[in-house]
Amino acid sequence: MLNFDVEKMLFRIPKESHSVSAIKKILKAHPEVQYVSLVGIDIGGHDTDEKIPVELFMKDMKEMLTKGVQTDGSSVALPVIASLNNAKVDMIPDLDVNWYVDYNYHNMDPETGLPVGTLRIPSFLVHNDSFACGSRVMLRDAIEYFKASLMAELKAHPYVFKYIDGVSKASDIEEIILTSATELEFWVKTPDDKGDREQLFTSQVLKEQYWKRTYGEVRTALEDTLKLLDKYGLSVEMGHKEVGGVKARMGNTGHYDHVMEQLEIDWKYADAIQAADNENQAKYVVRDIFTMHGLDVTFMAKPFPGVAGSGEHTHLGVAARLKSGKVCNLFSAADMKKHFMSPVGFGALMGLLKNYEVVNPFVSSGNDAFNRLKPGFEAPVCIVTSLGQSVSEPSRNRTVLAGLIRDTKDPLATRFELRAPNPKSNTYLVLMASYMAILDGVRAALGSEKTPEELEKSISKKYGEKDFYLEKNREYRTEKNVFDDFTQDERDRLFGRAPSTVWENISSFDKYPEKVKIFKEGNVVTDLVLESYKAQVINQWRTEVHDRIIPSRMDTIRGCVKLHASDPHSNKSEAASFSDGMNGTGYNDLDEANWMEIEKLREELGKDSVKKKCLLTQAKQALDDGDYNKASELQLVIQDKISELLDKYAAYTKNIF
Repeated sequence: MLNFDVEKMLFRIPKESHSVSAIKKILKAHPEVQYVSLVGIDIGGHDTDEKIPVELFMKDMKEMLTKGVQTDGSSVALPVIASLNNAKVDMIPDLDVNWYVDYNYHNMDPETGLPVGTLRIPSFLVHNDSFACGSRVMLRDAIEYFKASLMAELKAHPYVFKYIDGVSKASDIEEIILTSATELEFWVKTPDDKGDREQLFTSQVLKEQYWKRTYGEVRTALEDTLKLLDKYGLSVEMGHKEVGGVKARMGNTGHYDHVMEQLEIDWKYADAIQAADNENQAKYVVRDIFTMHGLDVTFMAKPFPGVAGSGEHTHLGVAARLKSGKVCNLFSAADMKKHFMSPVGFGALMGLLKNYEVVNPFVSSGNDAFNRLKPGFEAPVCIVTSLGQSVSEPSRNRTVLAGLIRDTKDPLATRFELRAPNPKSNTYLVLMASYMAILDGVRAALGSEKTPEELEKSISKKYGEKDFYLEKNREYRTEKNVFDDFTQDERDRLFGRAPSTVWENISSFDKYPEKVKIFKEGNVVTDLVLESYKAQVINQWRTEVHDRIIPSRMDTIRGCVKLHASDPHSNKSEAASFSDGMNGTGYNDLDEANWMEIEKLREELGKDSVKKKCLLTQAKQALDDGDYNKASELQLVIQDKISELLDKYAAYTKNIF
């Protein structure tokens, strides 16, 4: 399907080639690249895109690379920081990461025979010439602070090198490296097709899709995508079917239709900020290539209720590049057959778990995220880890929040897999928050000069046991199935009650002020920036519930229409009266009983009376009044009632001839 010469295209300008002369030489050799766009990532995770003609960029390149280009506060989400009367925001290019070319496959350049390209330059947002802000800035500052702080800890506590693989003293270290990667899951489908929930669920239970062979347009699109991602230098490791989906059917045209499949693509790890940029570009490539093949792509966390959602497992590691050039993993134990991790690794995992209540608002900031984060379908809702049944038996417990990934034969493989993020999570902020939490735990572990044995005992503590760092009335490790081997009450007591709405989640900043302090170290997240982020999340949640979810719920309620005839001797239903040529049917006592239950739910959810407001109206009013606690509670009630309504309506329709 790629009917152009891929080998002639420019896909990236590496960070080593960001001098004015090198950039000009590269762009002159690739006339298919006709535009330049500076990409700033605001506090909501949105990226900017503008089309600067490449000729203008070449002319003013020196100034643009140092001073950037200007936008304003109405173009980016920086609430509290940038306002309409104080809106000056500049986008300053980041010269220390790879720059990627974004191609428009629907616009072919007649001279080169190649798609028209836009060079996208990742950039930092700066308000009023002095205040750097936005998601990339927060991650950049976290990385710099983490590296300096960890080096200071290693120098202050040299005992730790006895337990780390491959390095004997702090003076051997040239630099600290934060290694990160994401696994991108997504759904693809033919336009306008809607999945049958029962078919999707049955296929999932029977494991008819997971890691199976792809067919038709899905296969071609996946192969084209993997090929292009490799051209961008992402070093693709694999692409495969995920657990969700149903088998497509061959249509009369010779193409597959009724496509409804879940896929995953993985690529090699990178430095933290480059890893976030890589994911951003990968999403554009995935969407563009699958669209070119006539397939819709969604990165929603839970596009279909009742079946597996899409996660974006995020891998977190810390390594050191030595002055000799060797790279060693600071999480790996000196004796991989004796200890799960080094004290740095144990401290890092403990920090992530202890502080996760305030990390979570950066991981799950939208309503869609909480549609996925429910018990079952391997959804990671409990703050708990798994290390493995023994040091020689690595864990693959898929029910925990953060898993330890390790290979006793490969020390470089040791890392954590954070399972809660989804494809719409802001990876810049997920990494920022995770690494700041990790640093807090490493400081505690090294500051107490704990051995791996002592730290394993700490992370394996039982409820009610005191610890030097972890909370007394919590547990943090299990090798059991979190959902099958514990009741809901046991999970809440041992691992903490998981938030169920965006409002509950963002309220953790106020509930755990002592934990929020970890982000304020080194001014990584100032009070102003935190208020900006809270305002962005709350406004997005409120607007989405008020203006999208509630109207959508009302459409669902109205769509549950009566199908059987009002008169048992008539053959015309109420639904038929609204559709010419539609034949109705008679009914029996079960149909009438089912409908009465449905009608009761419909009125409770969506029908106001003089004396009582329905649930949807109550929720809207609570949002209008700023009573977000009540609105959050009603959101959950409505969610349960809608689910009950759909189940009852499905049972009702199946009994109609």
